[in-house]
Amino acid sequence: MAEITTSVQIVLPQHCNGYKKPRLFGGQIMAWIDVVGAVAARRYTHSAVTTVCVDNLNFLSAAYLNDTIVQEARVTWTGRTSLEVRVDSYVEQLDGERRRVNRAYVVFVALDEFDQPVPVPPFEPETDAEQREYEAALERRKIRLGR
Repeated sequence: MAEITTSVQIVLPQHCNGYKKPRLFGGQIMAWIDVVGAVAARRYTHSAVTTVCVDNLNFLSAAYLNDTIVQEARVTWTGRTSLEVRVDSYVEQLDGERRRVNRAYVVFVALDEFDQPVPVPPFEPETDAEQREYEAALERRKIRLGR
């Protein structure tokens, strides 16, 4: 099974807009997505990575001031030098219950010490869920290349 990289944040005032009930900025959660996704990609490739694109980013519901945000990142597909990482973001209640607020697919390229692309280990799905995610990643790649 693909290794999961987890990140946890508490939504603080500097992460929010100025509404009566302060909401987490979309750009802030995007920055956290980029970081946890990059960590998952670095762990998988054992190299530096750079973000190529955020292929798909869906906001399902809001997060608010003082919410706990838990993010889980996992590799879903690899090419020769690139890889896709899915990041799911949740609001975690004090009782541990989670509500997904966001899902993103981020594509990274592995780099050597000269900032040149390097081959990545092939991703081989081990479960039915990983296989379905891998096949969906191939479709997303086809759409990306067609743009």
